[in-house]
Amino acid sequence: MSTYDLIVIGAGPGGYVCAIRAAQLGLKVACVEGRETLGGTCLNVGCIPSKALLHASHMLHETHANFDRMGLTGAKVKVDWSKMQDYKAETVGTNTKGIEFLFKKNKIDWLKGWASIEAPGKVKVGDTLHETKNIVIATGSAPSELKGVEVDNAAGVIVDSTGALTLPKIPKSMVVIGAGVIGLELGSVYARLGTDVTVVEYLDAITPGMDGEVQKQFQKILAKQGLKFILGAAVKGATATKTKAKLTYALKKDDSEHVLEADCVLVATGRRPVVDGLGLDKLGVEMTERGFVRIDRHWATNVGGIYAIGDCVPGPMLAHKAEDEGMAAAEVIAGKAGHVNYDVIPGVIYTAPEVANVGLTEEAAKQAGRKVKIGKFPFMGNARAKAMFQSEGFVKLIVDAGTDRILGCHIVGPNAGEMIHEVCVAMEFGASAEDLALTCHAHPTTSEAVREAALACGDGAIHV
Repeated sequence: MSTYDLIVIGAGPGGYVCAIRAAQLGLKVACVEGRETLGGTCLNVGCIPSKALLHASHMLHETHANFDRMGLTGAKVKVDWSKMQDYKAETVGTNTKGIEFLFKKNKIDWLKGWASIEAPGKVKVGDTLHETKNIVIATGSAPSELKGVEVDNAAGVIVDSTGALTLPKIPKSMVVIGAGVIGLELGSVYARLGTDVTVVEYLDAITPGMDGEVQKQFQKILAKQGLKFILGAAVKGATATKTKAKLTYALKKDDSEHVLEADCVLVATGRRPVVDGLGLDKLGVEMTERGFVRIDRHWATNVGGIYAIGDCVPGPMLAHKAEDEGMAAAEVIAGKAGHVNYDVIPGVIYTAPEVANVGLTEEAAKQAGRKVKIGKFPFMGNARAKAMFQSEGFVKLIVDAGTDRILGCHIVGPNAGEMIHEVCVAMEFGASAEDLALTCHAHPTTSEAVREAALACGDGAIHV
C-alpha cells in the first residue's frame, strides 16, 4: 500500500495545478488520471484544441477578408482539414506532454486508472489501494445531455463539443443548440470554414448572464459574419441518418413548431459535474441539488480529509477558476491560508472579436441597488484596432458612483481576453476608474481603449 500526504483525483487544470502546488509546498503527492494523457478535458478535448481551431480559422478569414486590403496578394488560401486536425493534435500533444514533464520535475506520482474512494484516506485505483492523509476531488465536468437529442460522436452527425472537434469533414450546414460560450466558439470556427451555421437558443438573448449591451452588440457582429440566430426556441428533438440531421423546435412566443435540416447538429447546452464511480454516496459526502459536491470556504467537504475543486463544485465552470481553487486547496492542506477572490474571475469568449468580462454587469449592479457610473469607449476610436481592421466593439466599465471604485468591465473587441487582466489587477487592489485613467498606456495599443473608458467615467474620453 502506497502512502501519500495528498492524492488528487483528476489531472485537469484544477487537479494538476493542485498537485504541483502541493508538491512545491513539500507534500508527497499522487494524481489519479484514467486518460492516456494528462490535462483533463481542457487540454485534451476542450480549451486547447478549440483554441487551435479558432486560431486557424481566424487566420483563414484574415487571408480572405483583409490580406488584399493590406497589399498581400496571391492565390486564395484553401483549407486542408486533415492538416488542420494534425495541427490541433500537435498543439494538444505539446501541452499534455508538458504536464507530464512537470509531474516528473515535481516528483508527483501519476496513478494511471480510474479512482474510487473506499474510505477517508483510502483511494483505490484498479486493484491497488493507496493510503493518503488528504484527498482532493478534481474530476471536472462533461457535456450536458438534452432530452430527445441522442449524441453519437463517432457517427459525426449529432455531436457534442468533443465530437465537434473531430468531425470527419467540414459540414456544409450545422445547427448549434445553445448560444453560450462553447456553442458560439465552435459555431464561429465552422462559419469561418464555410459552413452555414444556425444557432438555436432557448432564451431570448445569446451568452446568458452577460451584460445586456454586450449581448446585443456581439450578436450583431456574429450575424454579420454569417451566423444565423433563432432565439426563444425550445428544441423538441433531433434525429439522424448517416449523413443528415433533422431538428424540431417550438417558438416560445406562439408554440409554433419548425424543422431544420443540417449535415451536423452540435449540442452545446452546458456541462454537468462528473463524480460517477467515486463512491461519494457511500461515504456520505454532501451534494447540492444540481449534483455538485458541496464544500465550505476552505474547499473541504463534510467528510474529514476530503476536498473538492473545479467544475465538480458550484461556481463558474472555468479552467482558471479550477486552477485558483487547486492552488488554494493545496495551500490549506499544507497549513497555509489559501484564497480565491470569486468577485474577480474573468470570462472570455475566444471568437473574433473576443469578448471578455469581469465583475458585475450593469444589470446586476443596479439590481443590487448600487448607484453606478458607466464609462464606454468604442474601438472605432482606437488607432491600433483600426489598423488591424478590428474596430468593432467597445470597452465598458461599471464604476461605483460614490467611490469611483471599479465594479466590473466588459470588452468586445480585439485582444479582449488579454486586456481584461489589467482591470482584474485593478479590482484586486480596489482601484478607482481615476487610477486607471491616470495610468500611462503605451501608444498605439488596443489597451488604450481601457484607459479611455476610465476617462469616460470622469471628464470624458479623448478620442471620441
